[in-house]
Amino acid sequence: MAIPKKISNYLDLKKYKYQIIGHRTTFTAWDTAQTEKVKPQQVAKALVMKADNDYLLAMVPSNRNLDKQKLLKAINARRKKNKEKLFKKIDFAKELWMKKNLPGKVGATPPFQEILKLDVYADGLLLKNKKIYVGSGEYTESLLINTSQYVKIENPVKGSFSKAKK
Repeated sequence: MAIPKKISNYLDLKKYKYQIIGHRTTFTAWDTAQTEKVKPQQVAKALVMKADNDYLLAMVPSNRNLDKQKLLKAINARRKKNKEKLFKKIDFAKELWMKKNLPGKVGATPPFQEILKLDVYADGLLLKNKKIYVGSGEYTESLLINTSQYVKIENPVKGSFSKAKK
């Protein structure tokens, strides 16, 4: 199976240098890292979040968990700077909302702002890698992209909001 046309067209339009990595069906970033035998900190876990009534995407390395309170702090720090109303609560988006509103399959969300129409927040530990594996919209392919190019094109909000898995 190929990656969705909308995503490959976007990558080509933005002149991304990327590789499509085919692999067995995986439903989590951690499984992708294990299947591909790559360091889990190189594989992005893309988490769709709901802050009050807004949605956003948070990316953390697959070997770490999201610290929702730290993410909320990072979001509110940016909102305060922009003189916007601060969010009170944050949680994971419902699967039904994701199916209706996002391209690709749930759990394989491609982290591209223009496609998602969502703000993207990226954990600093993930961005330390030269290259990262990200979702392609499919369970059987991932995208390998240059981190510096991703940051330049997507300009994610950088922060520190991951924590070690227990």
